[in-house]
Amino acid sequence: MKILINSLNYKPELTGIGKYTGEMAEWLADRGHNVRVITAPPYYPKWKIGKGYSARKFQRERLEKVEIFRCPLWVPKNVKGSNRIIHLASFALSSFFLLLTQIFWRPHVVLSVAPAFLSSPFTLIYSMFSNAKTWLHIQDFELDAALKLGIIRFSKFRKIIQCTERLILKKFDCISTISKQMIKNLRRKEVDKSKIFLFPNWVDTELIYPLTNSNPMRDELGIQSDTIVALYSGNMGQKQGTEILVKVAKILEPYSNIQFIFCGEGSALSRLKSMASALSNVIFLPLQPVEKLNYLLNLADIHLLPQKANAADLVMPSKLTGILASGKPVIATANPGTEIAQTVKNCGVVVPPDDAAAFSQALLRLANHPEERTKLGQNGKIFAKEYLSKEKILPQFERNLFALINDKKVKERKAYRIKQKISYQPKNQYSTKHSI
Repeated sequence: MKILINSLNYKPELTGIGKYTGEMAEWLADRGHNVRVITAPPYYPKWKIGKGYSARKFQRERLEKVEIFRCPLWVPKNVKGSNRIIHLASFALSSFFLLLTQIFWRPHVVLSVAPAFLSSPFTLIYSMFSNAKTWLHIQDFELDAALKLGIIRFSKFRKIIQCTERLILKKFDCISTISKQMIKNLRRKEVDKSKIFLFPNWVDTELIYPLTNSNPMRDELGIQSDTIVALYSGNMGQKQGTEILVKVAKILEPYSNIQFIFCGEGSALSRLKSMASALSNVIFLPLQPVEKLNYLLNLADIHLLPQKANAADLVMPSKLTGILASGKPVIATANPGTEIAQTVKNCGVVVPPDDAAAFSQALLRLANHPEERTKLGQNGKIFAKEYLSKEKILPQFERNLFALINDKKVKERKAYRIKQKISYQPKNQYSTKHSI
């Protein structure tokens, strides 16, 4: 199968969409599929173009059997609503040029990953010329989140934006997203349920697993064995609501046996460092390489998963899969009934969003009850293995791709037979040329 992926983020980005799109493409290529990716140079979550890449040039490379085409991208120095639109638009326009260069490659499927949703209309236009089936995979509802969080203020045009979004969604042959609540959101947007698939993020349970021996990373950082580590690892941006963690660290500063570690990058990092500058119980770490990821996740006695209330069910934190596979409990901020709350309830503690006092109390309770931490962590590990493993999710995705392609071929054959009957002439004036 020939698969063309159009995604703003891709490997070697270590977190979020780039990580999952990279793993998906490489898995498909290992299965024998011909995979090409149109993407931007790596920039996330530092919001800085990676070494060896250019923001101004088209570049081509090959990574793990996948052919990659990178297009120019404008990356703002100060990330805010207005320049986010320009940032996304720069990718949409430059990636469309690369899409056009792939018309004669004629893929079976073109898969567009959102964010960036601004690229999806160009994917549809491309499919008209290439005759490819279209698949939209939604990692988060960026337009909804931008409106609810006030990242982008265009409420005057809300109805126009929502109507345009619905129109575009209806044009795709298939749409997948990463949680059941996000599927419900698609249904509210009037997308035909027969087109919708659940395609959750996954975890490689051979790469992420509970450590039974000592953790060398704890030794590197000089953390005592009896110290409780509360870890946040991942992007530090507006949707994550990481400011609450600094408030919790301040409340619990008198407890010398609790150490907070914040690991990651993002637009809110400098603000968080400024807020925590006077705290003695906070350590900041940069993003860790893949080979250290399991050590990092096992560094935690308790994982921290903040999320803004307005973003719940519009996004599903990608970091949650690794947290569960590490076999350590998690404290998450979420309202009852949300997907995050339902997922975490048996493998951690859920507290109300923006409630630093409740968060602090939950952390203290887990810190003082090791048996509860062990039980919740084991539940998370079992859940990850049964429902979130790479070996279960990606093969099902491949089967759905094959079903989409086979359906296309069946319809083409039916259309051909009908046309042949109608257009049949005794003098053989009708050409029977047909390509599948």
